[in-house]
Amino acid sequence: FITVQCALNRPAFFAERLYYAMKGAGTDDSTLIRIIVTRSEIDLVQIKQMFTQMYQKTLATMISNDTSGDYRRLLLSIVG
Repeated sequence: FITVQCALNRPAFFAERLYYAMKGAGTDDSTLIRIIVTRSEIDLVQIKQMFTQMYQKTLATMISNDTSGDYRRLLLSIVG
């Protein structure tokens, strides 16, 4: 099912993974870093658009609320 979901709408697939990596208490840092870094030069713009559409908040806002310090600055500089 995950493979089919990824094939049908890749930006939605990654937007959902990012959301659940930051939702609730704690952050799944390895997922967050892996997706942002690996997709940054491929389709991060589309992922950010889909994230906003799906969750009514920007990816940058959620990163800001869920991280801190240099880690936050690094992620936000990649996300743009």
